[in-house]
Amino acid sequence: MAYIKAFISLIEILLVVAGIIPVNTNIDYGGNDYVAPQINTPMYIVENGETDFVIATAENPDKCILTAADELQTYIKKISGAELSIVTENQLEADDKAIILGDTLLSQGVTAIDADSIGEDGFTLCADGNRLFIVGEDSRGTLYGVYTLLEEYFGVRWFTPTLEVVPENDDVAVDKNLNRTVEPSFAIRRNDTAGTSDAYRARTKMNVSFWREAEEYGGALNYVLWDVTLDVLVPDSLFSEHPEYFAMNPDGSRTTDHVCLSHPEVLPIAIENARKAMRECERETADHIHIGQKDNSNYCHCSACEASYEKYGSISAPTIIFTNSFADALDDEFPEFTYTFYAYGETDRPPTDLTLKCNSNVVPVLCELHRACRSHPLTECGSIDGHEEFMNLFGENEPYIAQDFKTWVQLADRTYIYDYTINFLNTAQFHSNFETLQSTMKYMHDIGITGYVYNCGDGHYAAFNDLRNYLLCKLQWDVDCDVEYHMNDFLKAYYGEEAAPHIKEIIDIQTAGMKATAHAFDFDWHYQSGYFSPVNIAKLDILWKKALKADVTDEQRFNIEVDNLSWEYFKANQFLGEYCFLNPFRLKANEDLYDAFEAHGMDRVSSFGTIPDKSEIDFMLRPFNWK
Repeated sequence: MAYIKAFISLIEILLVVAGIIPVNTNIDYGGNDYVAPQINTPMYIVENGETDFVIATAENPDKCILTAADELQTYIKKISGAELSIVTENQLEADDKAIILGDTLLSQGVTAIDADSIGEDGFTLCADGNRLFIVGEDSRGTLYGVYTLLEEYFGVRWFTPTLEVVPENDDVAVDKNLNRTVEPSFAIRRNDTAGTSDAYRARTKMNVSFWREAEEYGGALNYVLWDVTLDVLVPDSLFSEHPEYFAMNPDGSRTTDHVCLSHPEVLPIAIENARKAMRECERETADHIHIGQKDNSNYCHCSACEASYEKYGSISAPTIIFTNSFADALDDEFPEFTYTFYAYGETDRPPTDLTLKCNSNVVPVLCELHRACRSHPLTECGSIDGHEEFMNLFGENEPYIAQDFKTWVQLADRTYIYDYTINFLNTAQFHSNFETLQSTMKYMHDIGITGYVYNCGDGHYAAFNDLRNYLLCKLQWDVDCDVEYHMNDFLKAYYGEEAAPHIKEIIDIQTAGMKATAHAFDFDWHYQSGYFSPVNIAKLDILWKKALKADVTDEQRFNIEVDNLSWEYFKANQFLGEYCFLNPFRLKANEDLYDAFEAHGMDRVSSFGTIPDKSEIDFMLRPFNWK
């Protein structure tokens, strides 16, 4: 029956590709409609380029509050030319106008502000008399309040680490009745785009750095050990004397590909190596340590592990048991630590026996989204076991991933998502998954997922990656944000006002084409990313030409050229247009495409290696082979 449905879907797709069935390009990118902050009765921080306001802090502010004050002073001056002095609250007179930052004696006297009730990283913006208060749950929350004031009320934008937009305005104001408390959707947020910094991370309200403390920006979640860690906790060098510490293959042999987490002597070894690393870590704020398996599926088949799989209904069971015991052994000495483990590959499925729960200080990091279809909602689609090529393309995939996440939430007090929304095999090609970003993250938030870590914001050029990074930061902070509003806002700045409508239409068509003709995954071959009718192929070519001819800055044109190469790369792999196999100039077209990649700094078409030297390229082959 499944294959009959798949064949019917194939027929429908062929009709779409032929242009007989039209594709709906009116995409709903999700979120609540954007509503601009209202100023009914203005409180002028700056009026006609002049100010009688100051910025005030507590008497002994910490580094983060000093950063908040400096950022507020800097950007108000950039906007209006007026410079607000920075003082401490004890220097203020009763009638002085001021923006008060953080938990101060003055803020404690404002009945509308209850700092103790604000959630982690949250803040309150409150106008009271002739003062504006920005009070966070802690100093980092106050800093985020400053950035929200600058962005949402004063119009500043940080689109990328190098693209900042600051409006010029003689008047800077908020409403005299402003009283707003804001809290993030996810407690843990990470997206390190290429070229990121502690400052940019804070401006986009990302609070995970993995390795840096960033005290002046309120600190960040960082690890003693992160990612693949079992090779450090249980070194491969032990294999020669103790092969029993490592995974048993189905044939009874042993391999260092995995560790046998059921072996009783393995846990003490891991604990001692972890204790040593935790004691020697130079980052005082590091409070996470990770149990990370190697990136393969050669899990252990010994009798003890197999019995655990059987008893609890999942290969993840020994990992949970091991991490719980690991945390118990270290908790007395390191009571503030959180112990995370990957639910990845063979361990991504949760136990069916829900009595096996994670300790309160143990957090699963759920990686299963790498199996998820990116063209359709997570609750309606997903993947099928085995990843059969034909069924992945045309079948109705089972949405078990959404249910797995819901089960994991029942097993742990906290759960982090580890995501990567790119096409690993074709990082140079567009991956128009923008329609599903909001619905997926909204679902995860609503079922109780507490953290979202995005791992591929950096190092992947083209394919609208800067736009994706920007939108993901917005959604991590507020899963209900208006994605299309933020998308259009970004497009105008990044590609230019005249080119932006063409780029938006391109994204709409590509997104609709992928949704209508294929299931798209993070490890797609070129032909699985969608099909387009001849009419839409011609339309996309025209739109790209219009965007490239638009009246924009040199930097904006460069951005257009880079992302246009993703479309050219797709066409070349599909033998479309000038890359048609029958075109006698196809080899020259491929060579020109290679030169354009090189000229624009695009050094790879896949995550798994850089493009070889031109002398090594056979231009008879498709660009997919440039690796």
